[in-house]
Amino acid sequence: MKMFDRPLYLRERKDLILEITNLDDAIDFLEEWSKGDRDIIHDATLKTCYLAHDGHKPLQVARDALRAFAKKKGILVKTPAVAPWMIKAKSGGGRLSP
Repeated sequence: MKMFDRPLYLRERKDLILEITNLDDAIDFLEEWSKGDRDIIHDATLKTCYLAHDGHKPLQVARDALRAFAKKKGILVKTPAVAPWMIKAKSGGGRLSP
């Protein structure tokens, strides 16, 4: 799995923030974007992520593209403003049962 050097936090709804930590999560997020709201910026971002996934672009370029997309759409959240309970992690969270 291709992990980002720093996660991105994107607002999915008013009270829900997604933590995007890797390229697979970024692609899933973009694939789930409403077809009616897709535009040239969305298409370019998704294409960049797929190119990075296939090794044709650096991982950082894909992260930067997703960050720019999120900023343009007004869903980018600055890290310090995120409360831990607001984050919906894509993975299991790594907690072990006692």
